[in-house]
Amino acid sequence: MLYSPARRQSSFDPGLVWCAVLLAAIGLVMVYSASVAMASSEKFTGYSASYFLVRHAVYLAIGLAFAAGFFRVPLWLWQKSAPWLFLLGTAVLVAVLVPGLGREVNGSRRWIPLGLGTFQPSEVMKLLVVLYAADYTVRKAAFMDDVRKGFLPMFGVMTLVAALLLREPDFGALVVVTSIAMAVLFLGGLDWRLFAGLAALLAAAFAALIVSSPYRLQRILGFMDPWSDEFGTGYQLSHSLIAFGRGEWFGVGLGASVEKLFYLPEAHTDFLLAVIAEELGFAGVVTVIGLFVFLVYRAFAVGRQAASLERYFAALVAQGIGVWLAVQAFINMGVNMGLLPTKGLTLPLLSFGGTGIVVNCVSLAILLRIDWENRYLMRGGKA
Repeated sequence: MLYSPARRQSSFDPGLVWCAVLLAAIGLVMVYSASVAMASSEKFTGYSASYFLVRHAVYLAIGLAFAAGFFRVPLWLWQKSAPWLFLLGTAVLVAVLVPGLGREVNGSRRWIPLGLGTFQPSEVMKLLVVLYAADYTVRKAAFMDDVRKGFLPMFGVMTLVAALLLREPDFGALVVVTSIAMAVLFLGGLDWRLFAGLAALLAAAFAALIVSSPYRLQRILGFMDPWSDEFGTGYQLSHSLIAFGRGEWFGVGLGASVEKLFYLPEAHTDFLLAVIAEELGFAGVVTVIGLFVFLVYRAFAVGRQAASLERYFAALVAQGIGVWLAVQAFINMGVNMGLLPTKGLTLPLLSFGGTGIVVNCVSLAILLRIDWENRYLMRGGKA
């Protein structure tokens, strides 16, 4: 026989795969619905109404191709490469700030032009932080209760990354990256008192960043009462809330959104959930939330299984990916619903985007690889 029984029987979680496929499929349909008016506008004269749909489909295809390739990479190789990949990612964060290399859009320098598309280093950094924090925690497991040996080195590295992200500026990515690092360290055994103190310190630091920046402070004030300046700081949130209100239980129908007709800015990216709420209603929003809850639940279940097999790096990577998806989805949904201040974060796997979609696909491929290796070992396969 060509394959041993252990190899023949090994597989991965079909529920995890179908959940990701459904989210991507919903995103493909809703990106087209949310962007068709913009693609038909004078700004895109000469392009078809399916301009954003085609580009999004291409990004998904590229993401699936990368995912298929990276699924074959064993976890031990990711662990061995994690510090070097993190160093490379930090270098690219520096490169995007160099005039002539990084592209500035609306006052932010977050993208590197690559001919037909752009590359956003901060999106890749989210995955690299998961890998590096997991590797660091495993290597420093014996010192997780030691501030000098266990915590300060990681704190110094993350401070550098935070400074680079603030220079872009990309406050949303900073929040996500910080949440990932904190969660992985905590799950890896960081002393809870140190964790609580750091959380309080970070909260104070974020508050200082907001108060010291007039732009961020205006967003906070606009979030607290969007109707006090519905044509200024509260414009995005007020139209997002109108979209949610119009959707009611089952929506106004696919393609029938009014808010996407140049009322709601970034309808196909940051505020895609608002269009889903308007067209598919409460039922559509609950479906999307339910799929994300299941995806995150499975990520943590895969992590727990890896930990039971004493595969601690794999366990932390799986749970780190779960934290990343949960935090970013929660922030995006909170912004759309008026629960959080407006922040430029996309909805993973759904919103239009190039680098973000590709990195999401790669991260899920790594998660599936962890699950595959878990099942292979449980069926008697060799490590």
